[in-house]
Amino acid sequence: MPGFLRAVFLTIGVVIAGLAPCAAFAITTDDLYQSRTIVTGQGEVNRQIGFKDCLDRVLVRVSGDQRLLEKPEMAALRDKAGDFVETFRYHDRLEGIPIHDEQGTHDRPHDLTCLYKPATVNKLLAQLGGKPWLGERPTLAVFLTVEQGARHFALSAEEERGKTMRESFANATDPLLMHVVFPKAAQLAELGEKGLRTNDMARLDLLAKRAGGAQALAGSIVWSDKELGWIADWRLADHGKTYRWQVRGVSFDDAFRVAIGGAARILSGNGQP
Repeated sequence: MPGFLRAVFLTIGVVIAGLAPCAAFAITTDDLYQSRTIVTGQGEVNRQIGFKDCLDRVLVRVSGDQRLLEKPEMAALRDKAGDFVETFRYHDRLEGIPIHDEQGTHDRPHDLTCLYKPATVNKLLAQLGGKPWLGERPTLAVFLTVEQGARHFALSAEEERGKTMRESFANATDPLLMHVVFPKAAQLAELGEKGLRTNDMARLDLLAKRAGGAQALAGSIVWSDKELGWIADWRLADHGKTYRWQVRGVSFDDAFRVAIGGAARILSGNGQP
């Protein structure tokens, strides 16, 4: 093959690879050891509240283990949360919108971003019996069935009824630096809704790779009038073991946060959600 054509085909291959879903994402230290929350204004009182929330968030972000926040030791750590922050910055969420006559900057919502030294966070995790979850974080292919009365469908990449749910799932991944993809309708048609609920995780993991993920996160959400919310069941396989967990009577936003939080706990080596 002439050198010119070889270069052209190589360039095309690189572009295609760049457009394809990535099965895993490398995590940088800067990304990992920071967290963000929303506060009102830049005053000291609200800043301290924000520091506490950011501490919770960074401990979960680095460890992948939400249960650390339930430890009794967290109360004392939250009381001095600001001591652990290396630097912080604000971003006005209403930037570009003029201040109203009766509104000062102290009333405006701001993003508070806190940055931490890895050694500081790692030491706190050790005190809580946790550890950092470093390295690549796999992209999860979500196989989800949705049932609300007579309305039911499998959530695909193209499903118009599921657009809000896909956005909600993506939002749930951000605090843990994880990513999700959704299979195309044609891939789901091979299984059917019953197959999505009953197929073993080994087969779903194979299909996950075809969808651009590293492994499958399978689940179902069913609306319950009795529970006044969704009942969500989740499955994920890791190292030959299939884990199952459930949440009841919640919004689908909360159901997806529980899904991602549970997956993170498993994949970080912290066991059953």
